[in-house]
Amino acid sequence: MRPELSFEFFPPNTEEGEDRLAATRARLAAEQPAYFSVTYGAGGATRDKTLRTVARIQAEGHSVAPHLSCIGASRQSIADLLDHYRSLGIRRLVALRGDLPSGMVDGGDFRYASDLVAFVREHCGNEFGIEVAAYPEIHPQAVSPEADLMALRSKQDAGANRAITQYFFNLDAFLWFRDSAQRAGVSLPIVPGIMPITNFRQLARFSDACGADIPRWIRLRLAAFGDDLESLRRFGSEVVGEQCRRLVEEGVPAMHFYTMNQADPILELIRALD
Repeated sequence: MRPELSFEFFPPNTEEGEDRLAATRARLAAEQPAYFSVTYGAGGATRDKTLRTVARIQAEGHSVAPHLSCIGASRQSIADLLDHYRSLGIRRLVALRGDLPSGMVDGGDFRYASDLVAFVREHCGNEFGIEVAAYPEIHPQAVSPEADLMALRSKQDAGANRAITQYFFNLDAFLWFRDSAQRAGVSLPIVPGIMPITNFRQLARFSDACGADIPRWIRLRLAAFGDDLESLRRFGSEVVGEQCRRLVEEGVPAMHFYTMNQADPILELIRALD
């Protein structure tokens, strides 16, 4: 049986981008996802764009989960956002710490994502389902693997409902993390984050920044394709499609796709599942 699906977008910068995203959304909506999520810039840099995109998705009748980043934010600004989302009828959030933007000194009223989760529960009770982040290959700023697991446990204890992982290409890393989390007392469902491979340079840059490993055999093959984008994407679809099939065999409850606002690569992966 196919697991539950969810799809992540980033808010477009232009009207043309909004139109393209609307077309992407319509195609992916046919797959009956549990929800769409919308990212939120560091320190709220894309706040207005996120709010606009979230409102459009909600108005279309889809379930939407806005990302909520707390670094650099005040309790009042987060409370105002929560009240706004409640007024729209939104009932799911992705609660994140986020990164302090370059040049910003004040970290705000929240230090960790667990603080944000606790505040959402304090302000709204159980009105929102809360998704949080998890890191199979360890958060780049974690002092140890054990500390990283305890951070996830803290988010659970603060009231999170489910965890979505950073993307990965090493299945063993995910399975080891899932099992280690369970041994550490984490009972939240852990949903693998899936990243399609469509652009090697962009993927390598993202991965180097966030600590997601691209196994050497994949990295060398992707680099060897050079400007042959069709072959690169075909290879990427095969690699990630096989990863998805193996995750289904492992009984994951759901899959969260980082769409990069594109439908075709995601639909290819879903066809591999079916």
